[in-house]
Amino acid sequence: MAAVRVIFGVLLFVPHQIGALATNVVTALVQIWTNKIRAFLTVLGIIIAVTSIITVVSFVQGFGDYFTNFLRGLGTNLMVVYPEAVRGPRGEFLRPAEMTVDDIFAVDAKSDAIRRTSPVIFARCTVEYGRQQITGLNMRCASELFQPIRNFYVEEGQGRFFGAIDVENAAQVCVLGRDVLRQLECDESIVGDYIMVDSQRFKVLGLLETQGSFMGDNNDAIIVIPWTTGLKMYPNNRNYMAFYSEAMSEEQVDEAEAQIARTLRRRHGIRPGERNDFGVFKQDQILQQFNQVKMIATSVLGGIVGISLLVGGIGIMNVMLVSVTERTREIGLRKSVGARRRDILLQFLTEAVVLSTVGGLIGIGLGYAICGVASLHPKMVEVNVPIWSVALALGFSAGTGIFFGIVPAFKAAILHPIDALRHE
Repeated sequence: MAAVRVIFGVLLFVPHQIGALATNVVTALVQIWTNKIRAFLTVLGIIIAVTSIITVVSFVQGFGDYFTNFLRGLGTNLMVVYPEAVRGPRGEFLRPAEMTVDDIFAVDAKSDAIRRTSPVIFARCTVEYGRQQITGLNMRCASELFQPIRNFYVEEGQGRFFGAIDVENAAQVCVLGRDVLRQLECDESIVGDYIMVDSQRFKVLGLLETQGSFMGDNNDAIIVIPWTTGLKMYPNNRNYMAFYSEAMSEEQVDEAEAQIARTLRRRHGIRPGERNDFGVFKQDQILQQFNQVKMIATSVLGGIVGISLLVGGIGIMNVMLVSVTERTREIGLRKSVGARRRDILLQFLTEAVVLSTVGGLIGIGLGYAICGVASLHPKMVEVNVPIWSVALALGFSAGTGIFFGIVPAFKAAILHPIDALRHE
């Protein structure tokens, strides 16, 4: 029976409190509308802060997503393994850097976490076509698996990539990046024609899809030839080969790296405790580092622009204190007809929260507008406003109203009704 009375009391109490809160919200909106200019100037700091937070977070996330997608397009399960000389504590050479094609084939055969591998020679070359010449052009000497490993495919309708037979026969064929055409001042008709690469005649089989630039490296200024042809041109690289390796999945990158290290250490006779004479660069390392930088940048920039919330909160507290002074007689009248301290406290606190929340909503609208306009620019990345940033900005603006509104609300609540009624 007692439990029923408690439940019945709660059911009666909750609607009453909701009704009182709704009345306070309506009163706050009436006060804002009555003093529109003053209210706008009061929440201007909140508007600026929320707009800044939405804009900064959205731009950082937009550029971050673009960079992340770009990296994933290059392959986050890609590893580049290269020979690396072992040095002693004083910088002396303890073991030369060596890696042969047999090492690469052994890794490919004994590593079940690896999907495919390709020998690679990194070089710079001079390319000539007609009267045009390019010096210092990036060259990659690789196998036919360079395409799926690096996601560097030949553009549809623009020729083909060289195949396994071309690699086996060390054919003097190549594929070109789009920027090479621009530098040679030619068009797609170069496919099937011949160019000179380090004074040797090569047939152009195809043109690679546009890849763009990455960390200052132009991926479209590249020429790719078979690695066997590269060994004929640069025989000194025979014992200093590197190779691309693609793990089965992103989750198996670490396992694939361990299998590579185990095979190469055994073939190179490296004893336990000794350093590797090779290095492994993982593409996902860049992604992990960038995600950390993006998180730090978002936090720091958000914190900096969030200082505006402090300024806006101080403005709200100042205006609410003025409002308490202006409405002292109203407070006295309410108390004289039975209003309790908590009723007065809730009324003024609600006004402060509504004031700051309205400013927050205006700021969110402006933030969406700025991001939408910025996204219309043809060279701008897609800027989407994260929902969590909207919730965070709105929560902070409402919290600012509570934090800076509590002092004026408490001042109004403790006024003595007689003194309030006597106030002029």
